[in-house]
Amino acid sequence: MTTSALSRKKPAATAPGPRKPVNWRRVGAWTLVAVAVVVTIAPFLWMLRTALSSNASLASNASNLLPADFSLGAFKRVLGLQSPEEAIAEGGSGAAINFWLYLRNSVIFATVTTAGQVFFSAMAAYAFSRLRWPGRNVVFGLFLATMMVPPIFTALPNFLMIKNLGLLNTFAGLALPFLFMTPFAIFFLRQFFLSMSREVEEAAMLDGAKHVRIFFQIVLPNAAAPLATLALLTFIGQWNEYFWPLLVGQDENVRVLTVGLGVFKSQSPQGAPDWSGLMAATLIAALPVLLLFIAFGKRVVNSIGFSGIK
Repeated sequence: MTTSALSRKKPAATAPGPRKPVNWRRVGAWTLVAVAVVVTIAPFLWMLRTALSSNASLASNASNLLPADFSLGAFKRVLGLQSPEEAIAEGGSGAAINFWLYLRNSVIFATVTTAGQVFFSAMAAYAFSRLRWPGRNVVFGLFLATMMVPPIFTALPNFLMIKNLGLLNTFAGLALPFLFMTPFAIFFLRQFFLSMSREVEEAAMLDGAKHVRIFFQIVLPNAAAPLATLALLTFIGQWNEYFWPLLVGQDENVRVLTVGLGVFKSQSPQGAPDWSGLMAATLIAALPVLLLFIAFGKRVVNSIGFSGIK
C-alpha cells in the first residue's frame, strides 16, 4: 500500500525559470507603427465623421468625435439625389456638383495616361537595360537627372504648347504631358529588366527572333508583376492630379474630379462652404484608389523590393 501511495504521489513542481528581459527596441518599434497608423487613419475618420454630420450642427459640435446630428444628406447631395432646396434645409450651401460626369472624366484621364506611361516606359527601360548602344549609361544618367527638375518649371512651356496646338479643354491636352514616360517609371522597370535572365532571349535570337518580338512575347509577359505595380502607382498619381487639369481643363465636359471638388468648395450661395458635402464627395472620390491599394498593396511592396529599389 505504501508503494502504491508513493506511485500516486505527484511530482514536485519545478521552479520557474528566469523571466525574459523586455525588448524595448521591439516595444518602441511597435509603438511607432501604432502612432503612424493612427496618424494615417485619423484624417479619414474625421472626414467620415464630417460627411455623416449635418452642416447646421458642425459648428456647435466641433470637438465631438462622433457625427453631429447624424445624416446621409451629404452623400445624397453629392450623388445628385437631393434638390438645392432640400440641401439648404439640411444646412448645405445649395451648391451643386456634377459628380458622375467628373468621375467619368477622371477615369478617362487616369486610365489613358497610365496605359501610355506604362507602355512607353517599358519600351524605354528595355532599350536602357537590354540593348547596347554608344552613350547608353550617359543618356540614362542625364535622363534620371531630370527627376530633380520641379514639375512647376515645365508647366508653363507645356501649357503654351497645348494652347498653340489648340488642345485646351480636350482630353488630348490633359493627357499629352503625362502620356509617354517618366524617369521613375523607366528606372523602376530597368531595375527589373536587368535582373531577368538573358538565356531565353539569346535562344530566341538564335531562332531568328528580333528585339520587337522578344520584347512583346518574352519580356512583357515575364514582367507582369512590376508592370501591374507601376500601373497602380501611376493610376493613383494621375487620379490625384490637380494643377495641370486645372490649367487645361476648365470646361465642365473635361473637368476631372479633383478640380470639380475645388469648384464645389468655392460655390457658396449661402456664404459658407458645404463641408459635409465636400467631405462626402472626397470620400467617394478616394474610395476607388483605396480599394485598389488594399487589393494590390502587397504586390506593390513585393515588386519594389524585388526590383532592387532601396
